[in-house]
Amino acid sequence: MPPRLRKLIGTILIIILVLLYALIATTVAAATLGSSPWWIHLAYFLFTGILWVLPAMLIIKWMEKPGKSGGK
Repeated sequence: MPPRLRKLIGTILIIILVLLYALIATTVAAATLGSSPWWIHLAYFLFTGILWVLPAMLIIKWMEKPGKSGGK
């Protein structure tokens, strides 16, 4: 796959990942953390705010693979 196409696909995947992840994390928080103390909210959003980086790193790593010609 040409590097430009891989980067386009990866960029679209990251945008979709961020949108879906934010929607799911917010929905879970609204459904489960309603009466929790403030520090539970803080811990949850710190954790979920960092967790999305892991799948994004995998997508970026895939995007940066060299093409079949050996160059980027």
